[in-house]
Amino acid sequence: MSIQEAALEGELERYLGNTIRELRRAHGLTIADISERAEISRGMLSRIENGQTATSLDALSRIARALGVSLSALFKNYQTDGEGAQLIKAGESMEVARRGSRAGHIYNLLSYHQGPTKRFEPFLITIDQDQPPYPVFEHPGTEFIYMLEGCIEYRHGKTVYELRPGDALTFDGNVPHGPEKLVEVPIRFLSVTVYPEGGHE
Repeated sequence: MSIQEAALEGELERYLGNTIRELRRAHGLTIADISERAEISRGMLSRIENGQTATSLDALSRIARALGVSLSALFKNYQTDGEGAQLIKAGESMEVARRGSRAGHIYNLLSYHQGPTKRFEPFLITIDQDQPPYPVFEHPGTEFIYMLEGCIEYRHGKTVYELRPGDALTFDGNVPHGPEKLVEVPIRFLSVTVYPEGGHE
């Protein structure tokens, strides 16, 4: 193997590792979760995520299934041309499991494959049933909410805001926040979190 081929192989391993780790975290899954689903040891999966080892297509296929994506999705943006634009067509956003999912929240991630650290996360959030208690969130960065449908009372710290279609709310994610009352369901809103410089893992 030439030096150039070795360098390209190392680049691919790092790309795949970063992509797998990002997808796993987007789904709120641990290495142990994926290890069990893909029938791959935790140590091996950790080395794959860190770009420290090559792996077979069979193993990558099992990891992709464990993540709920196609094998081709793992390679989607490898050595792509252009200016780094990403188009997510209607109906093709990734539904991910997050802490609020158990309270009737549906999270559709509108952009992904952004490298090893996240600079921002845009979600389309749908709440179609009232299942208290509601989750309380705290995270780095600034969050922006834009209401599309329904009506919700949303708490940020000690203040509660009533949000209706067309309303926008921007706040510090480090302050505890989350739904206070579902006034009118179904509720749909766009939530975009911009993380501090350096991103968020």
